[in-house]
Amino acid sequence: MDNNLLWYVAYGSNLFRERFACYLAGGRPEGGARHYTGCRDARPARAERPVDLPGGIYFALTSLTWGGGMAFYDPELPGRAAARAYLLSRQQFCDVMSQEMRREVGEDPDLSEVLAAGGRQRLGPGRYETVVRVGTADGHPMLTFTSPHGADRAELNAPTAPYLTMLGNGLREAHGWAAGRVAAYLAGRPGARGAWSHGEISALLA
Repeated sequence: MDNNLLWYVAYGSNLFRERFACYLAGGRPEGGARHYTGCRDARPARAERPVDLPGGIYFALTSLTWGGGMAFYDPELPGRAAARAYLLSRQQFCDVMSQEMRREVGEDPDLSEVLAAGGRQRLGPGRYETVVRVGTADGHPMLTFTSPHGADRAELNAPTAPYLTMLGNGLREAHGWAAGRVAAYLAGRPGARGAWSHGEISALLA
């Protein structure tokens, strides 16, 4: 196995391949306010697959790109979180991570702590600066990033329509879900629950 490869596991807007391409090659996603610089190595992911993680996602804080609550992963929430894994080089993963953390690309931090079995590593105090190992696939570690704390301590905030649409498109593309199943999943997440109905989310995906 190539020890330089790992899986980046996306559970938010990067579920949608076209949106994730902005992290790799640079660009601004449709409906977003931010332009991404891209990775030093702009090649597409070597492989991808749908995955389910123990726990769930919630929406909190305010996105500077989308203008509403952002998705975060909490392994302590009940249920399963629908996600998508992209096989990247370690350098690409570090550049994607830097863009999520709003840092300059080009740094390759030591990830030995999170690469340990069941690892978790806090690289800073920010919203996506905690890296979590969520499994192994084909001999390569699976990593994602999230908030340093869970939904029970979060400042919950409803997501915007463009952000939900991006997530919904990603769920349909990665998992093959129908619009109704996507709507039920997203409408039940903390932060979206009570702010968005099943029907409203279905209409976004029509």
